[in-house]
Amino acid sequence: LFGIGIATVVLPSLSKLHSKNNKAEFTATLDWGIKVISLFGWPALAGLMVLAQPIIMVLFMRGEFSQTDVLQVSMALFAYLSGLLSFMFIKILAPGYYARQDTKTPVKIGIKAMVANMAFNLMLAPFFGYVGLAMATTLSATLNAWLLYRGLKAANIYYLSRDTKVLIGKLVVSAIVMALVVNQLSADFNSWLTMNFIQQIIQLIICISLGVLSYFVMIFLLGIRLHDFKVISEK
Repeated sequence: LFGIGIATVVLPSLSKLHSKNNKAEFTATLDWGIKVISLFGWPALAGLMVLAQPIIMVLFMRGEFSQTDVLQVSMALFAYLSGLLSFMFIKILAPGYYARQDTKTPVKIGIKAMVANMAFNLMLAPFFGYVGLAMATTLSATLNAWLLYRGLKAANIYYLSRDTKVLIGKLVVSAIVMALVVNQLSADFNSWLTMNFIQQIIQLIICISLGVLSYFVMIFLLGIRLHDFKVISEK
């Protein structure tokens, strides 16, 4: 949803810049989208990985939904989460084509990803079952994102600059630190099972709040500031 929201903001700007033949700001706007997606995508990935089981427990573990179901659903969630950034990058990179009135290329790439998804399903499902299906979706989304990026780079429209790569690297490090903090704060699986619903909610709020705090403290310590997310075109 966040990726779609950013894409909705980016597309009109890209279309306007393309009509003005403003290549520098067009590239800078795409770069801004990638940076913002990375700012929120990496901690979301790390946090959900660590808190997947408690979150599933709080949302669904009632009635016939047992602790075994929690473990099984969490495995599928882990597989889907591995492709979270890929799904988000697709939402940002595809408008880079649409804004230039190129609707054919994303469709062709989407068809390739769909075929790859079916192939991955056939390869993984017999061995990993429903988790294999989730893994196939993740792999096809990653392929989709990579092909979109490769096309933009080959056309000299957009590529990840060194500064953007360094920024993303710092965000990844911050997300890892946040995951370690949340992992230390979170109780083990059996302890979560002994808590009542209210206690689980409180524990989740504490873990998420302190996790978010640790993430933003880390990105501040690593030298990331608000101006790093401004659209700055190369003159």
